[in-house]
Parts: sequence; C-alpha cells; structure tokens
Amino acid sequence: MQKTKVGILGSGVVGKALGTGFLALGHEVMIGSREPDKLKPWVNVAGRGASAGTFEQAVRFGELIVLATLGTGTENAIHLAGGNNFIGKVVIDTTNPLDFSKGAPQLSIGHTDSLGERVQRALNGAWVVKAFNTVGSPLMVNPRLPGGPPDMFICGDDDRAKSRVSEVCKDFGWGVIDIGGIQGSRYLEPMCMVWVLYGVRSNTWTHAYKLLRK
Repeated sequence: MQKTKVGILGSGVVGKALGTGFLALGHEVMIGSREPDKLKPWVNVAGRGASAGTFEQAVRFGELIVLATLGTGTENAIHLAGGNNFIGKVVIDTTNPLDFSKGAPQLSIGHTDSLGERVQRALNGAWVVKAFNTVGSPLMVNPRLPGGPPDMFICGDDDRAKSRVSEVCKDFGWGVIDIGGIQGSRYLEPMCMVWVLYGVRSNTWTHAYKLLRK
C-alpha cells in the first residue's frame, strides 16, 4: 500500500499492534486516546513516524482510520473524535460488541444489527470496512502458523474501500475473504465469539481462521 498517514482510535493491545505493523511498513501513525500522555512509552519505543494525540487529533491526522476501541466504547470514541472528521476516509473497524458484565463474554448486539453497521450509520460520510475482528492482537501482523497464511474475513459497502483494506491485510501477511456489505458484520462479530470460546477451552490464543477451497 502507498505510504500514508494512519490514525488509530484505541490505545490497547490491538491499537498498538496494528500501529507498530503500519510503522514497520513505512507509514506514519498517530494513536488517539482519552489520555495521550500514557502513550509516551509506546511512542518512544516505536520511534520515527509514531505519535499520540486525542481521538479528534488522530482522526484529523489520519488519511486511513482504524477503530481499535473496546466495543462498548466505540460509539462514544466516534463522538469524541467528531463524526465530520471521518468524512471521505476509509475506516477499518476491528471492534466487537463484547459484553463482560456477567463474567464470560457475550455479544451485546446481534442477529438483526451489528456494531459494524452502527459504526457505518454513525459515519455516513466515510467507508467502513470490518476487518481484524476475528483474531487476537499477537497474530494481527505477520501471522506465522503451520497451515498459513490464515485468512482475514472482511465486509463493507464500498468496493474501493475494501480493496484498500485488502492491501493492508495482504501487507500484514493475510489472505483476504470478502463476504459482501457491512451487514456481514452480523456474522463476523459472532466469529469472534467462536475464536474466544475455543481459546478459553484450549487455553491457547494463537489460532486463526482459514477458508479451504477445492
């Protein structure tokens, strides 16, 4: 993918993993957080091209945007960033509507709606592509698995946006499976739960999906 400025909302392990991956490919990255000062250690280690700011600053900075917030905080993060700042941009939505309030995680949205669709409705001037929501952060960049490379399932309403996100996935070492419009988030988000349940049962977190073809 052509060198670009990437704005990431979310300073957890997902945001940092993807940010480090983009930097390794020569892109510039600003991670947005409610508390940007806490990202100083990451910026210092990440080095050239890395910076931190507020949610709004990160979205203004980025030509490509990544949502890497907790599912429960995603819509508020968009509000804090300012919806108008997303207009005309491709947004990679990595989030999952996971609810931990009862202990074991479960989906807070499903069947007739999805977090991906809610994000797209909130950002009707941007092109949202669901991706990177079906694997853990340690494997998001350059996943090295014996049966690999694994496949990244994506969905979104704009083909050009999906083409751009597909380039990101391929640069990060993934095959790409396009399942259609953003409504497909209703199925990709439950795939995260399958990933989680297997991880809990096996006590391993280094697994990923692959679509086999004849």
